[in-house]
Formats: sequence, structure tokens, C-alpha cells
Amino acid sequence: MLRSVNVGMPREASWAGIGRTSIDKAPVAGAVEVHRLGLAGDQVSDTRHHGGPDQAVYAFACEELDWWATQLGDDLREGEFGENLTTQGLAIDDSEVGERWRIGTTLLEVASVRTPCNDFKSWMGRNGHDNGAWVRRFAEHARVGAYLRVLQPGVLAAGDSVEIVHRPGHGVTASLMFRALTREPELLPRLLEVDGLVAQARHRAEEFVASAAGAYRPVAPVN
Repeated sequence: MLRSVNVGMPREASWAGIGRTSIDKAPVAGAVEVHRLGLAGDQVSDTRHHGGPDQAVYAFACEELDWWATQLGDDLREGEFGENLTTQGLAIDDSEVGERWRIGTTLLEVASVRTPCNDFKSWMGRNGHDNGAWVRRFAEHARVGAYLRVLQPGVLAAGDSVEIVHRPGHGVTASLMFRALTREPELLPRLLEVDGLVAQARHRAEEFVASAAGAYRPVAPVN
């Protein structure tokens, strides 16, 4: 189920890397239009590192928010991690890359994963949370939610069901993708099993495979 739909517009922020940020998102009521590049009323600030068709919508599970609230000893509101969609009863990090969800009249596809950054760390600190080593802690947990492509624009709203209409079956989950791109590069070849893999991840995986092949030197047979 969709717990909340959260949007935010760019705001000036001296602590952000580019001097502005859109991480502060808040739930909105009623139907929200979804277009190819995201939600109505939501806008990316740092277009170099965020946004575009492969990062149109960011989804995060309320169960993971609750887990972090326990770790931090603080309450966390929906949208506080900068997510557009807060879900309930859906293990987003165990979803397969390429998995498709029907929500309202939209069709969304799991495309990529979030990489935590210093702006996220600063944002947590400004909200009064313990942000010590936040980037490392968030990465070690390796349950970072998922970026979604919009395959079919439409409308969605809090309370809508999330119907999984396609699962590729390759077993490459969002969590595995994140681990491969960050802390466990030996998993990178698995990403090549994904049809429509985002270009940056494909490049990383192909480089790793080529490097590994180049490092292999067969021993000449002894006559």
C-alpha cells in the first residue's frame, strides 16, 4: 500500500553542496499527477546527480523508516528521507531491478538505487538526529529504497494499492544492486543479467568484468 505521496521544491540551503536542496519533502493529500520525470509539485535541485527518467520517483518503505527511528531513538516522519513514495507492506529493497508496479493509473519500474551523500548527512543533523558517520551507516545497512522509471504516466494517491505486475526473475534485487555499486564490487557481474540496466551501472559492471578478464593469464602447458 502507498502510505504517503511526498513532494518538495528547491530551497536555498547554505549547507547543501550546490546551495539548494529538494530533500525536504512533505505528504500531500489527494491524487497527484505523475509524468515521465516525476511528480507534479516536486522538482530536483541537483540535476547533475539526481533526476532524469531513471530516477523519476524515489520510493522508500515505512518499515525501514521505523527501523531507523529505533536506531536513532527519534521519530521519523514520512518524506523525511527525501522519498516521494512511502510504502507499507512492500519490501522495496528485495524487489528485483526491472520489477514493475501498478499504483493508481501509473506504471512504474524499479530502475536504480540511491547513493547516500553528505547533503543527506547534513539534512539529518539539521533535523536533530544523530548523523555521525551517517553515510557509512546508511550504506552498511544496504536497504536504501529504489528509484523508479515512469513507464505509464497517470495519477496516484496515498491509500492506493501497489500491485506487482511483472517480476523479471533474475534475482538481482535493489539491495544487491546497491551493494554491488558500493561495498561489494564482486557482485557487479550480476547486474549484467538485468535488461534495461541504467547506463552508469552497466558501465561499471562491464569495466569490472573486462578488468577481471585482463587479470587472468592462463599458464602455458608444459610438454
